[in-house]
Amino acid sequence: MEFPLPIKISKNDILGNNYTLYAHYNFYFLKRNLMLRIGQGLAFKTNPYDKINNHKNIAFGSKFMSSTYIMLNYKKERIIDRFGLQAGLSLIHYSNANVKAPNTSINSITVNVGVIYNLDENEPEFVKTESAKEKFTQSIKYNFVFRSGINESDVIDSGQFPFYIFSVYADKRLNHKSALQFGTDVFFSNFLKEYIKYNAVAFPKRNEDGKADYKRVGIFVGHELFINKISLVTQVGYYVYYPYDFEGRTYFRIRLKRYFGDKWFGALTLKAHGAAAEAVELGIGIRL
Repeated sequence: MEFPLPIKISKNDILGNNYTLYAHYNFYFLKRNLMLRIGQGLAFKTNPYDKINNHKNIAFGSKFMSSTYIMLNYKKERIIDRFGLQAGLSLIHYSNANVKAPNTSINSITVNVGVIYNLDENEPEFVKTESAKEKFTQSIKYNFVFRSGINESDVIDSGQFPFYIFSVYADKRLNHKSALQFGTDVFFSNFLKEYIKYNAVAFPKRNEDGKADYKRVGIFVGHELFINKISLVTQVGYYVYYPYDFEGRTYFRIRLKRYFGDKWFGALTLKAHGAAAEAVELGIGIRL
């Protein structure tokens, strides 16, 4: 039997405790002996950064954060009579995606080992389902998306500002589960406007006048994994219009989408430059 818990807790004298509730999806391989779990959750932090009472906690600047975890487990049942064994690795990431500074975030690599005892006397038979014979086809679809939210630069107490993102992309379904994407983003990040002004004043040796354009334009490719009305999107992009250097020209996205009907969808997206998160984007879009 397995009793998966929805809450994970970590403790450190400076970092405090994290209490997290996850939604996850499991992928099974090798006749369900190998499991890949991807989870996304909301975390509550008991001891965030405070410039007077907890100035050493530069990892988390807010009480509420997002958390992502990936688990790879191998399970073998009935090794000895009804007893089996499972073991695996997990990567757990905590970050508030720069909603509030500081936000260096943390990554934890964990190992799990467990013993399985089967209450059923007979071992269940693995049933292989037949794949659909008819090939799935769909014409190219065009997507229009608006996303927004608030974030802050890495400068503590520099202020939280709204951002606005407009995206247009085309996608082509390869089969029932997958689609490839190609499109463009236009970013209006007000925190970057203030960050440009701050650097011009704080670092005069850089010879900046504080008037650089804060807008950015990127192109991206991506993949969408469809799971009923929900889909998981991964994207990699490159800024083709990049007037001010901030965290590099390459960016990444992980997005959870929920379709409402055949055309409209909502999306929750984490955008990052490498391991440095920039924003959590809330969006709405239409697929035509």
